[in-house]
Amino acid sequence: MFKIDLNTCPTCGGAVKLIACIEAPAVIAKILTHLSNQAPAAARALFPEPRAPPPARLFD
Repeated sequence: MFKIDLNTCPTCGGAVKLIACIEAPAVIAKILTHLSNQAPAAARALFPEPRAPPPARLFD
């Protein structure tokens, strides 16, 4: 569906080994918060600022 090969590294093409599957939302949020605090400013500049989703009804 998403055309993502989880067994192949997108950078080097080597094999990838799955070591964990984290599904708890609180744990995911904690990890992502930690990573965003550790990322250098140059890496954060690569991503656009978050924005609100578009309105549900564009036309009446």
